[in-house]
Amino acid sequence: MIVEVKHKMENVLKLFSIPRYCEERSNLNAIACIIAVSLLLISQSSFAQKKSKSMNDKQIVIYQLLPRLFGNKNTTNIPYGTIEQNGSGKFNDITDRALDGIKELHVNYVWYTGIIAHASLTDYSNYGIKVDDADVVKGRAGSPYAIRDYYDVNPDLAVDVKNRMQEFEALVNRTHAKNLKVIIDFVPNHVARGYHSYSKPEKVIDFGANDEVTKAFSTKNDFYYIPGQPLVVPTNGQETPLSILQDGKFDENPAKATGNDAFTAAPKYDDWYETVKLNYGVDYLNGRKEYFNPIPPVWTKMRDILVFWTDKGVDGFRCDMAEMIPIAFWNWVIPQVKKVNPNLIFLGEAYNPQVYKQYLDEGKFDYLYDKVGLYDGLKKLIRNEPEADVSAIRYVWQKESAGFGKKMLRFLENHDEERIASTGFAGKAELALPAMVVSATLGAGPVMLYFGQEVGEPGKGKEGYGGDDNRTTIFDYWGVPNHQKWMNGGLFDGHKLNAAQQHLRAYYKQLLKVTSASDAVLNGEIYEIPQSGNMNNRMYAFIRYSGRQRLLVVANFDRNLTVETNIQIPEEVLKVKNSSPVTELLTDTKLNIPAGTTIPVKLAPVSAQVIEF
Repeated sequence: MIVEVKHKMENVLKLFSIPRYCEERSNLNAIACIIAVSLLLISQSSFAQKKSKSMNDKQIVIYQLLPRLFGNKNTTNIPYGTIEQNGSGKFNDITDRALDGIKELHVNYVWYTGIIAHASLTDYSNYGIKVDDADVVKGRAGSPYAIRDYYDVNPDLAVDVKNRMQEFEALVNRTHAKNLKVIIDFVPNHVARGYHSYSKPEKVIDFGANDEVTKAFSTKNDFYYIPGQPLVVPTNGQETPLSILQDGKFDENPAKATGNDAFTAAPKYDDWYETVKLNYGVDYLNGRKEYFNPIPPVWTKMRDILVFWTDKGVDGFRCDMAEMIPIAFWNWVIPQVKKVNPNLIFLGEAYNPQVYKQYLDEGKFDYLYDKVGLYDGLKKLIRNEPEADVSAIRYVWQKESAGFGKKMLRFLENHDEERIASTGFAGKAELALPAMVVSATLGAGPVMLYFGQEVGEPGKGKEGYGGDDNRTTIFDYWGVPNHQKWMNGGLFDGHKLNAAQQHLRAYYKQLLKVTSASDAVLNGEIYEIPQSGNMNNRMYAFIRYSGRQRLLVVANFDRNLTVETNIQIPEEVLKVKNSSPVTELLTDTKLNIPAGTTIPVKLAPVSAQVIEF
């Protein structure tokens, strides 16, 4: 009986990821141990409820950073430079001071990008890691989305490469000690051409190890194949400093299908040629016929990977290209992983508004990107494009994400998008401030910043693989100039920022202080203000109101005209009592306006106000 009880207890321990001290006890101590575990589970459940309740009192604010770039103090910046030449940030560079600086922006989640080991041209063969082939690596540092080993961390980020996992775990602990949560990337659709796990736990079978490579598709295979044909490596015909490392060949026979669903032995240069597609039981060459019963082997392998990182203390996963994976997989895997930690969040990178609701409801995602709707509409307004119109904002919340706006992540920058201050986007970071106000107030869902956004990083220069593309490279070793001014050699005090950069950061800080704790934003309804006065299609106003708070948000995207109008407050909003004086919250200025049915507004070009009334 005691053996049976211990067996059940071990299952409970594995399910809830409790420290496994009971497993080491003798049979005689089993009953006492079960009692202790029961109390611990009750305590953990109570703590989780309190934690969840506490988090619901704040809007989620995510700060995305690449440790390889974030902590790099080196300013050499040689295009295609090696790690020795250009340097690399480390886990240890994200210090308590750095985390305090991030937390000043009212951030509560940090998305560490590029954590899991990915293909790279830096030689770590002395540590038992095979060097990747330059013909199937983008850039010298490599793409964080060409995973080389799901069970390892990027050795570039370690001071002591042998202890790289312990250094990551220490970062997780530091982050948690600051009451911040940790998000990392989960890349489920594809792996690096040279995938091989050196760090996998015992009994884990590598992807493709048991595949029947003579079959283009098999329900038992991890990859898709092009039988009888070797891989033909693509090239764009241009010489780079990496050309000396490339011979135009990669030993892959038969060829595997490429990550972006290119089922050919000769992918194009603009395909994701450095990656191979994983098989979730969909036969793409036969009408996308689905084979989900029995569960495909990739499903269970991916579940185990998610549980592995959850056990490391990770609090959430940003799921790369979530729409390229069957909804049935997400429906199956997310609830299983949440048994380990019910407070995990799953954030899906998604670009098809037609299936947003399906991925949220059936797919069980907590949040999805709001890129195609809000971001794209706001970018046109920021850039002052001829077709820009605030009707795009209206369409997002009234149509596209109506009923689930609180599930949409809003952002103006991330690693895929152009920097606002780049010449190709806006040329000046301040031109995006009205859009940032809208992003932070339109819904109750998460808001995200990309490191350097808050100090106007321009993403300038030909760093390497990406070229001068208005983005901060994810493929190369590089220093990020404006961010380095805030970093100030590791002091993270911003003393090297100029006045405009300091003012910009202070604006972000104040905005997120207001919105992240706002009951109206988090729990309130939304009412669109009809155009009045001299308002045009570059000006937008709306009210967020709850039982405890009323906010009037006015955003003027027009480059030339000042908004001058009297905002009429509807009866349904006036019913909400508010004892606070009328205050413009972004400047913390008390307005000499009686609390009545009308609020006069005069707002300069390219600016915004959040008025509590």
